[in-house]
Amino acid sequence: MDGDRNGRPDDSARRRLQGELRQLRQLRELRTRAGSRERRTDTAPITGTGRTRLDQPRTERPGLLSLPSYDPEAFGVLSERIARFLGTGRFIVWMTVVVVIWIAWNTLLPAPVRFDEYPFIFLTLALSLQASYAAPLILLAQNRQDNRDRVNMEQDRARSDRNIADTEYLTREVAALRHGLGEVATRDFIRSELQSLLREIEERREAPEPL
Repeated sequence: MDGDRNGRPDDSARRRLQGELRQLRQLRELRTRAGSRERRTDTAPITGTGRTRLDQPRTERPGLLSLPSYDPEAFGVLSERIARFLGTGRFIVWMTVVVVIWIAWNTLLPAPVRFDEYPFIFLTLALSLQASYAAPLILLAQNRQDNRDRVNMEQDRARSDRNIADTEYLTREVAALRHGLGEVATRDFIRSELQSLLREIEERREAPEPL
């Protein structure tokens, strides 16, 4: 009664509230533990088999040496341009001019300004490096051209097959039309029939009537 008079809850109500708060805390802890356990099981590999989950994307393993990424199509176009330039007369002229200037510089000029004297080791190295890069680029361009030729050949074959099928269809249609026209009376046939009828009529008119 004193507790009611002072406006304070009694001991039983206080214990009840404390028990409910304790239960709520326990439920919250259980929920957090269950959520963390589910997250661990989702990300962790399956025990006993050594395999990861199939419903999740596989993470890429970082390699020891990461290679730079490039666009194969752009690289192929560049290789074709280089190979096309290497096969022109302009490249031959420019290379000849560079080689002649190189040899003349290192042969006719004074020794202090020469940078590659006979037997022109740097020039040989530069030409070898150019050849070592030019050969794969030319092969790559040829492979791309072969792929285009193969695609064009397949398209031409498909087009020729369609043309053959259309020709066979038209041939059958023309044969059917000829067969149908063979059973239709032509203008010459009708004219000959009319002429024969006219002759019969005239003969009957000219013939004497029986007594």
